[in-house]
Amino acid sequence: MLRKSREKETAKPAAMIGFEFEKPISELQEKIQELNLFSEREGIDMTSEIRSLEEKLKEKKQHIYSSLTPWQRIQIARHPNRPYTLDYIKMLTTDFRELHGDRRYADDNAIVAGMALFEGKSVMLIGHQKGRDVKERTFRRFGMPNPEGYRKAMRIMKLAEQFNIPIITFIDTPGAFPGIGAEERGQAEAIAVNLEEMSLLKVPVIVIVIGEGGSGGALGIGVGNRVLILEYAYYSVISPEGCAAILWKNSAEAPRAAQALKLTAQDLLKLNIVDDIIPEPLGGAHNDPAAMGKILRDRLIQELERFENMSADQIVESRYKKFRNIGVVVE
Repeated sequence: MLRKSREKETAKPAAMIGFEFEKPISELQEKIQELNLFSEREGIDMTSEIRSLEEKLKEKKQHIYSSLTPWQRIQIARHPNRPYTLDYIKMLTTDFRELHGDRRYADDNAIVAGMALFEGKSVMLIGHQKGRDVKERTFRRFGMPNPEGYRKAMRIMKLAEQFNIPIITFIDTPGAFPGIGAEERGQAEAIAVNLEEMSLLKVPVIVIVIGEGGSGGALGIGVGNRVLILEYAYYSVISPEGCAAILWKNSAEAPRAAQALKLTAQDLLKLNIVDDIIPEPLGGAHNDPAAMGKILRDRLIQELERFENMSADQIVESRYKKFRNIGVVVE
């Protein structure tokens, strides 16, 4: 099946939603807006006052976003206005054609996959897609794939390997779908097969965690030569709520679990789980999706250049060494 992807799911202005820790920022933004309206209505020049408040706003943002707790970072990673896979595909590529179906059971709308042109060169794109409103989120199952989603992803990866096309995956899922049907159709087996097969792909695989990186649901498309993570994204073996429910029998202990899990981009870099952190615009990607798209474009150009002169065997070997080195302890 080949058809154009759904294009209605686009990022919305971030001003619609805020968090408790962002209240001081919202208050300053409201004051600036009020002064601008008053200046226009009364014809009074208030440029200096507005500029002063804008400087305070910038300082306040830098202070708040440089000292976020792990739980606050998770809130940003889950922000409903954060750019999703289809947003990045639209910003970064041209001529995207979505490919559908696993050729065994069905198409899974929680994972989008297809071919596009990036900087004039062919790439294969695969990623989780959550959806923007209730209808779209139901259609996408909040970005939680069924087994056929992982099998579709692997079919597309094998197609990329056949035509020597680099693969870029975007991770953004709370986890694999936990439904009875998913288990009956082999959820764990589908993810396990992907882990094995991705490790052997003879083309470069660039993995980018753009939001939530939930357990095996993320790993199913997460075995790459390079694993990168956005500044406010997270990657974890379990959600903080799930961890809190197991350890303390209370999901309200999620902030405590988030601290213990070491799941932030900064923690993951220290632990050698990810290769690098991609900076986001101040306040998160949802505050300036266009700027985030430019940052990601520049980074992807650099990452793909790494593999231009590598043979297929070298590409496989570099991926193997990367994952073998994770968790190595030297005493």
